[in-house]
Amino acid sequence: MTCLEPAMPPLASPTASFDPSQLLELTQRAREPLYILRNRDGRLGASSLPPDLAGGELHPVATLPPLYPEWLGDRAFPETHGCRFAYVAGEMARGIATPAMAVAAARAGLLGFYGSAGLSPQRVQEGIAEIHAALGTQAPNWGANLIHSPNDPSLETAICRLFRQQGVRRVSASAFMMLTPSVVELAARGLSRDPATGAVRRLTHIFAKVSRAEVARQFMAPAPRRMLADLVAQGLLTAGEADLASTIPVAEDITVEADSGGHTDNRPLSVLFPIIQRLRDELVAAHGYDRNIRVGAAGGLGTPAAIAAAFAMGAAYVVVGSVNQSAAESGQPLSVRRMLADLSSTDVTMAPAADMFEMGVKVQVMKRGTLFPFRAQRLYELYCRHSGLDDLPAAERATLERDVFQAPLEEIWRQTREHFAVRDPAELARAEADPRHRMALVFRWYLFNAARWPMLDDAARRHDFQVWCGPAMGAFNDWVKGSFLEAAENRSVGQIARNLLEGAAVVTRAQQMRTAGLPVPAAAFTWVPRRLA
Repeated sequence: MTCLEPAMPPLASPTASFDPSQLLELTQRAREPLYILRNRDGRLGASSLPPDLAGGELHPVATLPPLYPEWLGDRAFPETHGCRFAYVAGEMARGIATPAMAVAAARAGLLGFYGSAGLSPQRVQEGIAEIHAALGTQAPNWGANLIHSPNDPSLETAICRLFRQQGVRRVSASAFMMLTPSVVELAARGLSRDPATGAVRRLTHIFAKVSRAEVARQFMAPAPRRMLADLVAQGLLTAGEADLASTIPVAEDITVEADSGGHTDNRPLSVLFPIIQRLRDELVAAHGYDRNIRVGAAGGLGTPAAIAAAFAMGAAYVVVGSVNQSAAESGQPLSVRRMLADLSSTDVTMAPAADMFEMGVKVQVMKRGTLFPFRAQRLYELYCRHSGLDDLPAAERATLERDVFQAPLEEIWRQTREHFAVRDPAELARAEADPRHRMALVFRWYLFNAARWPMLDDAARRHDFQVWCGPAMGAFNDWVKGSFLEAAENRSVGQIARNLLEGAAVVTRAQQMRTAGLPVPAAAFTWVPRRLA
């Protein structure tokens, strides 16, 4: 990456630096080798020049090699997925991570995921076509999102088959609580052996996004034999594919999702990541795999220090999501991106999820500037307390119709009924027979549309905006304050990634220098954003 702004000033002299202020300058030059030297008084210093050129009576102690952002993480990750950096621009559902975002990420040397979850198969197909038109059909470093759909398994199956038909070779599977036949079929279809080495080769790479060890265990194990046998019996897999699938993990890339936007268990990364790492080591040994399973980090990554910390814990790759929602390539309009750019790390909260409303599942959303989380929580409380819409107290019903739905509940049910008559007649039949389920579908109408209104920039519904967002957004905003990245208009996926990665390399170098015993000042752990190319 090349800096487009004035470079750091050169050191005052070619000799070794012992003063913290001069060491600060050296930390910023992570791409150069650094020589740690000791003077005759026993003090440690550093120089960008080899010991024989540094001058003075200096004795070499250690050498720190150049450190490039490309070297952060597991080198096998970019080799496997055809990217330059071990950095993923994460999928954000309902097209917030647009095809344009996936394309921009791929062109910047990242791995970019299209946020296809929550979209109709037709919309997903159109998005894939847009990516193919921009990158070609053979570009490896992009993928699409598959979200677990327990209330609509046919949709999950349809999306998986669409991915196969359209040649989507990298799929991020999120919100899964257990393996499903669809995701196992997607992982196993097209498996073959390398004729030269005998190693199993994948056609489709599954990235399993997990926040619980019991879910990670399923993806890091081979697919269940009974499930594979059923898929063979249905003609969806060949016997050979099933045999190969029984020897490798369902997914070789496991994304540990900590405190992220959207679906999250709000787990601290520093707690969850080592647990999944140890589980990985256990399962690789237990199954005798001929390959490693890469464990990546997601959630709460909005600053160079956070990225550096994730890599220091052993993350093979990092996934950045919420922050990119404020980028120009995001599916959110500028008005929403400006709202996001003003958030602090405390301006988020949990609210009921539209896709798993009845189960009590929640998603993390923006709370500043919107009443959505409070209104959504009220709907869930009413669902838990009442047997149907007719059971609602008159005053409560009037408040809902006036403030939340802005229409009679009968009208909302009419719209809901028309939707499910086409989309899922079985769901409609169940609602017609069960007043409480009918109430759930009406309440889900609000939750679903509250995520659409921001993307439509519906000013009349501004106080009902549902915007998935994690605290990393606020951390990012705090970091970029006063820089060119402060304004939402200047944020792009590429500039965000380059600055986070370059900054992570600088923070890593500062820590290396501190570990070597140099008096590194606290300011060395801060990277000021700048335009990079």
